Amino acid sequence: MSKKSKAEAKHKQDDPSRFCPKFHHAVELIGRRWSGAILNAMLPGPQCFNELLSVVPGLSDRLLTERLRELESEGLVYRNVLPGPPVRVSYEMTEKGKDLEPVIRSLQEWADRWMNMPNESKTQRGAKGRI
Repeated sequence: MSKKSKAEAKHKQDDPSRFCPKFHHAVELIGRRWSGAILNAMLPGPQCFNELLSVVPGLSDRLLTERLRELESEGLVYRNVLPGPPVRVSYEMTEKGKDLEPVIRSLQEWADRWMNMPNESKTQRGAKGRI
């Protein structure tokens, strides 16, 4: 390998933009199964547990509980206990969570453009009006 090639290879390894621990943590958090769908469902405002279950098809209550706890511990979601009777719990995005809205909307736009769902034609994909 030439000196120039070695220098370029070393530069690529040392380039801090090639791996960012903060980005990695964020993408793993949002990309965790169901997390993005839950956050997307919460964009309109506070939601009760059962509302979230009904909005996100296929999500079990066990997994919803787990993801809400994770999102709460990361400061993206706030758990609000509403006095009763009956006592109810509402979940809403914190300011930190709401800051993800443009990211979630951009991802939705990208998905609408590039993701093919089984049994979906291109004309159906182009006619979607999500978010």
